Amino acid sequence: MMGKYTTLTNRQRQAGMTTLGLIILLAFVGIFAFALLRLTPVYLNYMKVVGVVDGVQKEFDGQGPTSAGVKRSIRRRFDVESVSVITARDVKVTAVDGGLEVSAVYDHEAPFMSNISFLVHFDKTVIIRR
Repeated sequence: MMGKYTTLTNRQRQAGMTTLGLIILLAFVGIFAFALLRLTPVYLNYMKVVGVVDGVQKEFDGQGPTSAGVKRSIRRRFDVESVSVITARDVKVTAVDGGLEVSAVYDHEAPFMSNISFLVHFDKTVIIRR
């Protein structure tokens, strides 16, 4: 009868997570949460760039756009949206068959910890039909 209680006590003592295991788990989760905090502004800025490029496409699609008119609209929209990291000059507007290609391609480096950084590559391209 004594063995039954001893086994139950050992089993109860072994259940659950140790303090060291909990600290390791919290550190792991904390590192990912910190990475998320560092990358959120990078992706929010990219969403502004996408909004500008898509807005220019909607504004000029099928309207017989000119390269100068599209570039002027991009500059204006970048000022209104307060886009950083990339400038309106970095957005390429090139003539293609049937219209204009608007391409925003850039890299954004976000510091993480010490000498560790994230480098994120963005590429948003649309075709504006004449």
